Amino acid sequence: MRRCSRTACTAEAVATLTYDYADSLAVLGPLSFTREPHSYDLCARHAERTSAPRGWQIIRHVTLGEVGFTA
Repeated sequence: MRRCSRTACTAEAVATLTYDYADSLAVLGPLSFTREPHSYDLCARHAERTSAPRGWQIIRHVTLGEVGFTA
């Protein structure tokens, strides 16, 4: 089980957040298979509350049958 990347959060991670700085884009999708050093694993609560920086676009990928994560 992987934990949420947010400080002091001990919940199980269900989503992965990555940033594409060149395109001012944040991508939030299902939990990646492996932990990546330049991405953030988030619990359902933090994934639902995540927003993109001002002037950026956020893309949320959701797969059918996902439990605990809604976009």
